[in-house]
This record gives sequence, structure tokens and C-alpha cells, in this order.
Amino acid sequence: MERAAVFDVDGTLVDTNHLHVATWWEAFRQAGHRVPMHAIHRAVGLASTDLIGHLLGEDRDTDQDARLSAAHKALYGQYYDRLPALPDAGELLRRLAGDGWKVVLATSAGGPELGALRRAIDADDAIDATASADDVDAGKPSPEPVEHALELAGVPAERAVFVGDTVWDMRAGSRAGVRCVAVLCGGLPRADLEEAGADAVYADPAGLLASLEESPFA
Repeated sequence: MERAAVFDVDGTLVDTNHLHVATWWEAFRQAGHRVPMHAIHRAVGLASTDLIGHLLGEDRDTDQDARLSAAHKALYGQYYDRLPALPDAGELLRRLAGDGWKVVLATSAGGPELGALRRAIDADDAIDATASADDVDAGKPSPEPVEHALELAGVPAERAVFVGDTVWDMRAGSRAGVRCVAVLCGGLPRADLEEAGADAVYADPAGLLASLEESPFA
């Protein structure tokens, strides 16, 4: 039977979480909101509207949401041509593809942002499909992005492993019924990731690649 290796992208394969923190902080500042960077960091991984609601509250002026999202996108877009892949990210995807896994990306990014991320990873030859924000109604921690990735792969949850770097990833994967692997390169504590559902935790893609034979991918 075929198996699916589903990957989050930001903070998992590409070193972008702190860029998101800085650009969201500036977008909020420009709109007159003082939001602590540590709070933004813990919200990274949510879809834009969910992130704004998480940080500003449900009683906010939602008419500002689109402008905040657009400001963040414009600020973050300045980095599209130099987003850095995390160590051995592309090599990890190629190794799994070579071992017979269907590699699918499940990300809240879409459009030009997703294109920039894929260029950074530089492993399109190993990627079977991508479940992006453009394809689902609800982002993580909803299981929908992971479930859509499994549909694209044509693989049941019990034959899949999901890799991510945030508690939102771990919750989404757990709710989708897949085994979850966390990486620490997104900057979140191991304990938080394990509490959210991580079956195993590694430093980064290079650490997972080095331990692949003892990992949930074995």
C-alpha cells in the first residue's frame, strides 16, 4: 500500500517563522495595534484571519482584517526572493520520495508565497501534490488541510505521517488521525508540541533525515 508524508512548510521546511513575526508585528503597528512579538510567534501557522482574531479578539473591528492581511503580505513579500530553506529540507523530501512515500505539502500559504517557498525548498521533483490555503475552507488547527493532502495522495490516515513545527500543526494532524512528527526549528518548545499531539520531535529536517530509520517513517 502507498504511504503519504505530509509536510507543513513555514518553519518546518523553510526558515520563515521569525520573518512572519516581524512582518505581522509591523502590519499591526501600522494599524495602531500593539501586539507583543512572543504572542505573534505562538500564533504563526494560523490562517491570516484566524491569526488576527486570535491576537486581537473576536470583538475587534473585522473591517480591518483585509487591510492587516494585505499589509503583512506586502511586507513579507519583500523576502520572497531570499527565503532560506532549513538544513536538508530538500534532501529529506527526496529521500522519502525515493523510499516510496508520496510527499504532499499542507500549508496555509498560497499563490506567489507558495511559489517562493517551493523555490526555496528546491525539491519539486520529490513533491507529489500541494494542499494550499487556496484549496480549503478552514486552516489549521482544523484537520481539513491534512485531510485534503491525504485525498490528493489517495492514502488513508493510518498510512500517513504529518510533519510540522507548531501546536496548530500537531492539532490538525491529530484530528485528521495521522501520526505527527514535530520539528523544533519553528521556535516552539518541545513540551508544547508533545502536548498538542507530537509522537516524535526532532531539531529540524536534517535531524529527522539523520534519524529516519528510527522515526515514525521507519
